[in-house]
Amino acid sequence: MSFLSVYIAVNGKACDCDVVAECKVGDAVPLEVKLTNRSKSVVGPFSLTVVPFQDYQNGVQNYELQEAVTFIGSNSFYIDSVSPAGNSTCAGALLFLYTGDFYLNIKFQDDSTSRDLPLTCFCLPSVHIRAQEPIEAAA
Repeated sequence: MSFLSVYIAVNGKACDCDVVAECKVGDAVPLEVKLTNRSKSVVGPFSLTVVPFQDYQNGVQNYELQEAVTFIGSNSFYIDSVSPAGNSTCAGALLFLYTGDFYLNIKFQDDSTSRDLPLTCFCLPSVHIRAQEPIEAAA
C-alpha cells in the first residue's frame, strides 16, 4: 500500500490512465498536483518536477521539446512537509505551442536525502495531454 497518493488535474479535470486531457494550442493549461499523506507520520521535504515529453510508440521518448511546450511559472515545486492525513498542492500552467500528444513525467525527490523516491511510494496516474488547433469560427 502506498503511503502517499497523488491527484493530478489538467484544465480542472482529474487525470488518470483512462483520460486524455485535451487543450487548445496557445491556451494556458492549468496543472494541479496534490500530494496526500496517508501515513501516520509527517513526510517531507520533497521537491516535485514536471517534465513534458512525447512518446513515439516505438519505445522512443523525446524530452527535447524546446519550443513545443513551455511552463508559465516554474516546472519545479518545493514541499516542506505534509502532516498525517494532510495534503499539499502545487499549481502551475503549461502552454502548448504545437499540436500533438504529450505526456508529463512527474518526479518526486526526497530533499532530505537527495534521492528520487521509488514510484511504489506514490499512486501516480499517467498524464496524457492532446494539444489541438483552436477551432476557428465560421465567417
